[in-house]
Amino acid sequence: MSQSDQILALARHRRVLRAADLREHGWSPQLLLKLHHAGKLQRTARGLYSLPDAELTEHQTLIEVCKRVPKAVLCLLSALQFHGIGTQMPYEVWVALPEATQTPALDYPTLRIARLRGEAYSAGIQTVTEQGSPIRVYSVAKTVTDCFKFRNKIGLDVALEALKDAWRNRLVTMDELNHFARINRVERVMQPYLEAVMA
Repeated sequence: MSQSDQILALARHRRVLRAADLREHGWSPQLLLKLHHAGKLQRTARGLYSLPDAELTEHQTLIEVCKRVPKAVLCLLSALQFHGIGTQMPYEVWVALPEATQTPALDYPTLRIARLRGEAYSAGIQTVTEQGSPIRVYSVAKTVTDCFKFRNKIGLDVALEALKDAWRNRLVTMDELNHFARINRVERVMQPYLEAVMA
């Protein structure tokens, strides 16, 4: 099997390839360009390549963001949509990044960035592999408490809808909510709403 065939097989498995994926296998990233010019790979975004006939998944944009911004974690409205909670349909991709991280230079898609520090960033991250590509997203309970933390940005109505929907569908426990509320320092803010959903 030639190197080109191996790269195309990797593209079939991972859906989206970047130069780093080739370096990982000891191959020259120049082969991506060569395969692109030969029409065997298509460029989906700057530095990202996939097979021309690759079936795009509903989370294709999220896969590309996680590939291009390695520290990005889907949060807030994008995490709600990913988990199927509430009615939000964000037209931007909401990601959390560690506080001191440089703002990524992406021309597409538009990113909304939440800067978090310490456990507020690192706790509750789940890695979901979709067709060979990892998507980093906060757990449902962490996402709900993030909505209360950022209620001034996204609206208290969105946070309340997320809490009620997640609770009604048994996607969260009170222990999980209390744990992440403590990390996000929103225990007092959330207390009356938690009591209301339990009533």
